[in-house]
Amino acid sequence: MGLAEHPSESYDVVVVGGGHNGLTAAGYLSRAGLRVKVLERRSIVGGAAVTEEFHPGFRNSMCSYTVSLLSPKVIKDLELGKFGLQITDRATASLILGEGGAFLNKHEDEAAYLAKIAETHPGDAERYHEFYEVLDAVADVLRDVVLDTPPNVGGDLLDLFRAGKLANRLRKLSPKLQREAVKLFTMSIADYLAAWFAHPLLLGESCYTASVGNMQSVYAPGSAYVLLHHAFGEVNGVPGDWGHAIGGMGAITQAMARSAQAHGCDIEIDAPVAEVVIEDGVARSVRLEDGRLIRAKAIAANVNPKLLFQRLIGREHLNPDFARQIDNFRCCSGTFRMNLALDGLPAFSCLGSDPDREAMLRGSTMIAASQDYVEQAYQDAVRLGWARKPVIEMFIPSLYDHSLAPPGKHVMSLFCQHFNPYLPDGRSWDEVKTEVVETIIDTVAVHAPDIRERIVGQVALSPLDLEREYGLLGGDIFHGCLHMDQLFAMRPVAEYADYRMPLANLYLCGSGAHPGGGVTGYPGHNAAREILKDFKRRRLAA
Repeated sequence: MGLAEHPSESYDVVVVGGGHNGLTAAGYLSRAGLRVKVLERRSIVGGAAVTEEFHPGFRNSMCSYTVSLLSPKVIKDLELGKFGLQITDRATASLILGEGGAFLNKHEDEAAYLAKIAETHPGDAERYHEFYEVLDAVADVLRDVVLDTPPNVGGDLLDLFRAGKLANRLRKLSPKLQREAVKLFTMSIADYLAAWFAHPLLLGESCYTASVGNMQSVYAPGSAYVLLHHAFGEVNGVPGDWGHAIGGMGAITQAMARSAQAHGCDIEIDAPVAEVVIEDGVARSVRLEDGRLIRAKAIAANVNPKLLFQRLIGREHLNPDFARQIDNFRCCSGTFRMNLALDGLPAFSCLGSDPDREAMLRGSTMIAASQDYVEQAYQDAVRLGWARKPVIEMFIPSLYDHSLAPPGKHVMSLFCQHFNPYLPDGRSWDEVKTEVVETIIDTVAVHAPDIRERIVGQVALSPLDLEREYGLLGGDIFHGCLHMDQLFAMRPVAEYADYRMPLANLYLCGSGAHPGGGVTGYPGHNAAREILKDFKRRRLAA
C-alpha cells in the first residue's frame, strides 16, 4: 500500500519509541488531556525495560534488571501501583568475590562485615560509614536536580535562573560536602577512592559501580560521577535502596502503558518509524515504514539522539554545527548482558555448605577483585575487544519472584563489563559472541564450579545485539556516555538541554536528555512538563 493510499492520522503529540521514558511522557501528556500516540518498533512496549521468556518456563528482565532510580514522583503521579506495579525491597547485602578465594560477605550482620575488613585494613572499616554518608548527602542534591530542566548554554534570563537554582542547592551543603561534591563530579574513581579505602575488594566494588554502563578507565577524570549517578535512587521511600519489580522490569513499563491508555493514549506496537518529516524547519509528522503518515502538533522522540538526527531526520534540515555535535556525541557503554535458566542455585565455593547460603545470594554477587582487576578489564576491551577476566554482577531475582521460573528452578542476570562495541580487529560481534559467552561462564565457574551443569538455557546480548534489538547505539545503556561534557546543560549538546530540539515542535524525551540513563522516568517526566508549557503558552509553531 502506497503513501497516498493510507489515510493520515492526526494527534496533539506523537511519541517515537515506547520505552519507559516515552511511556512516562505519554502518561503525563494524556492525563493533561492531549491526544497522544505512541509508536513502538518492537512487538512489546518497554524498550530495554522488558520481561520476556528466553527459555521454556523461564522469564526474566532482558536488559535492565533491578529497580532503584525509578522516580517516586512518576510512580505516584501515574498511579503505577493501581495499574499493577509492585516493587519489593531487595537485600542490600552483596557478595564481593576476589582472586585466590578472597571474598567479602556484605550480609545482614554489618558489625561482622566491618570486623572482617578491619582484620587487614582497620582504617577502611573506620571510614566506611563516613564514605556512604558523604555519598548519600551529595546524592540528595542530585535527587532534586534530576527533576529540573537544565539551563541552555548562552540562554536567556530563565536559563540564568535555572543555573542559579543548582548553585543555591550546592550552597546549602556544608563546605566539606561542597568539596566532596566537586570531587565526585570531576575526579577519577581511582583517585577519589584513594582517600577512603585500600582494601582491594572495597575498591573493586566501587570501581565496578562507577563502570556500570561506562566503558572508561578507572583513572579517567570524571569517572567518579557514575558512582554518584547510581546512588540517587530510592525504593519504597528508602533513599539508596534497591528493589525488584514483581514480574521483572517489564512490569514497570506494562503498568506505565496501562496508565497512559486509561487516559486515552493510543499505543501501537510493530510500528517502526522510518522518518520524522520536517517542513520549513518544523517537525510536522512521522512516516512509518509501512508508508503511513501520522501528523502531530508536537513530536517527542524517545530514542538515542544520534539515531534521531542521523537516521530519522535528513541532515539537510540540521544546522551544520549542531549536526557536528551530534556526530561527536559519544555512545559506548562496554556492556554484555546474559540471562541464565538454572535447574537450581549454583554453589559458590566461598559459601561452602552454609545453611544460610540462599539468603547470602539474595543480594548482588560481584566478581570485581580489585581496582586493578577492573582497570585490566577496560584495557583488554580497548586492545583486544573484550575483557579476558570480565567484571560481572550476578543477581537471582527468582529468589524473590516465583513467577519467573518453575518451582525449584531459578533465573540469573549477569551484567558484564568491559566489552568494546567497536572491535579493534575489524571482526563482527556475531563472529566472536560464542567465544565471549564461554569466557564469561568460565569466569563465573572459578567461583561457582557447578555453574555449567546448572545451566539449562541462556540468552546473551552483545553490544551489537543491544544496538540492533533495542536501539542502544554503541550498546550504550544510557543513550550516551555519562561524561562531564555530556551531562546537565551539555546533554545531549550545548544550547539544547531543555528537551526542545533545534527543529520547532521537536522534543527529546529519552535518556539522551538530562539526567541521563537508568530506568528513572525523569527525562520523560521533564520533557512532558516542557511540552505542556509550550501547549499552554502557545509556543508551538502553527
